[in-house]
Amino acid sequence: MDWKKLAETLFPEGHTIVERDDFLSGAAQVDGQTVAVIGTTGHTPIGVEIALAQAKAILGTVRDFPGRPILMLIDTQGQRLRHRDEMLGINSYMAHLGKCVDLARRKGHKIIGLVYDQALSGGFITSGLMADACHALPDATIRVMGLPAMARITKVPEELLTELAESNPVFAPGPENYLRMGGVESIWEGDLAAQLRASLAQQRSGDKRSALGLQRGGRRLAQPVIDAVLSGGDVVRG
Repeated sequence: MDWKKLAETLFPEGHTIVERDDFLSGAAQVDGQTVAVIGTTGHTPIGVEIALAQAKAILGTVRDFPGRPILMLIDTQGQRLRHRDEMLGINSYMAHLGKCVDLARRKGHKIIGLVYDQALSGGFITSGLMADACHALPDATIRVMGLPAMARITKVPEELLTELAESNPVFAPGPENYLRMGGVESIWEGDLAAQLRASLAQQRSGDKRSALGLQRGGRRLAQPVIDAVLSGGDVVRG
């Protein structure tokens, strides 16, 4: 979906979002309150420049607008795979971005992620998966890695991975599978503005993704492992 059409749908009360080199930033009105909007478009890869731009926008919100909710609009093909970025330490830039998101949360900013087009690998980890809650549109593409690339890296035949993807959401792309695993809290359809208002109004405490994954049958061991570690007991196997 084009980000401008999405913004018109999400923010009928108006917005000031602008695009600069596939980086989105600005503010919007939602139910009478101002929301900071930070994101990407054009399937852009996350290189050092955009990672720093997002981090700067988040820190600016924390400094200038204490407690203002932050909406992250996600459309990225993942971490930029260039020698220059690797030599500059892209992993550190992305870690810095993740820390800035966590700082904002600790300072009382509610953070919502929305995958409106594409979300892959590291670009998704430091945005939607760092949010208090991440949602997706039905036609969004979400995956860690394409099955052909996964087959080359793991040396597992692509046919076997395709078969595994039919029953195991870890291997399969798409918002429905990330919904099953708890990585995506919900898939937004219909009135997107109303669903954004509801998400912003929802009270949250702690990370519920592992519990959602267990409840939905997509991640059956993550929550039992967490519970066993916290209680000092044994992990239930099966």
